[in-house]
Formats: sequence, structure tokens, C-alpha cells
Amino acid sequence: MDTALWALGRGTGVAALVLFTVSIVLGVLTRSGRPLPGLPRFAVTLVHRDVSLTATVFLLIHIVSLFFDSYAQLRLVDTVLPFVAAYQPFWQGLGTLAFDLVLAVAVTGMLRNVVGRRVFRVVHWGTYVLWPIAVAHAVGTGTDGRSAWFLTLAGVCTAAVVAAVVWRLTSRSVEYSGVRLPHRVKEKVS
Repeated sequence: MDTALWALGRGTGVAALVLFTVSIVLGVLTRSGRPLPGLPRFAVTLVHRDVSLTATVFLLIHIVSLFFDSYAQLRLVDTVLPFVAAYQPFWQGLGTLAFDLVLAVAVTGMLRNVVGRRVFRVVHWGTYVLWPIAVAHAVGTGTDGRSAWFLTLAGVCTAAVVAAVVWRLTSRSVEYSGVRLPHRVKEKVS
């Protein structure tokens, strides 16, 4: 049974990482204000939300399966308080920290109309911290964390997030939270 739980925990952890990567990329693309070929902006937003929820479900399955895995030795307190785990406390602590941030993002996402747009945005900026912490957790504590296939996958995920952020920061980016238009250099008339 431990082998099945280990495989479930491992597989859902990898799937959650990939899905959170897609979610981050879609979130960046949504905020850039530029439409994607063939998809209106609202569709990208809906896909972002659905992928985020799916990633969160995979993360929850990842965590719950590890409660029953004797090798992981996960306790309830380990899901809330970082760096107190019996097994690899630093690396599991990073996972706990990432999970706590996921919870904050998910709760503010669901309560967006209650907490207000400013709080929602500030908490969602936490995903730029959450994601690299989750990647570090996966590399540090994952069974395959240092294997070639997983490092390649982590590299592809990192490249996708970096490319999306660079794309958003280009001078042609337009954000729909007011007017954030490209800065144009005005020619001085002498």
C-alpha cells in the first residue's frame, strides 16, 4: 500500500507543479491585457481559474496521500507550520509554506468581492513567491527531484514562467487596471 500512496503523492505533486506553472503563465497573460490568438481575454481568465482550481485539487490529493504514507511521515501540523516536519524539515517546510500561500490565494480569489480588489491583487502577487518555493520543494524533497527528467521538466516550467513575465514587461504591454499604455518617447522641439 505504501508504494501506491508514494506513487500517488509523487504523481499528483508533479501534476500540481505543471498545473500551477500553466496557471501562473495564464495569470500573467491575463493581466498583460493582450489577447491571445484565437482566445478572447475573458476565455484566458476562465481557463486560468479552472487550471488553478485543478492544480489546487491535485495539491490537496498530494498532501492527503502523504498522510497515509509511512515514509513521508506527514502530520497535520506539517501542513500548517513550516519547517517542523520529521522528514526533511527544510524541504517539506518549503512545501508547507507554498501550501499556506496557495490557501491565501485561493481564499482571496473566492472572496474577491468581499476583500476588495486591492487585497486580492496584493495576495495574488504572492504567487511570484509561491511558485519558486514550490519548485524548490519539489527539487529538494521529491523522490525524482534531482533526476534528469524532473530537472528538465522544472527547467521547462521555469522557462515558461520567465518567458511570460518577460513578455508582460515588454513595452507593448497594456494592463486593463486603468491606463497602462506603452511609454512613448516624445520628440523635443528645439
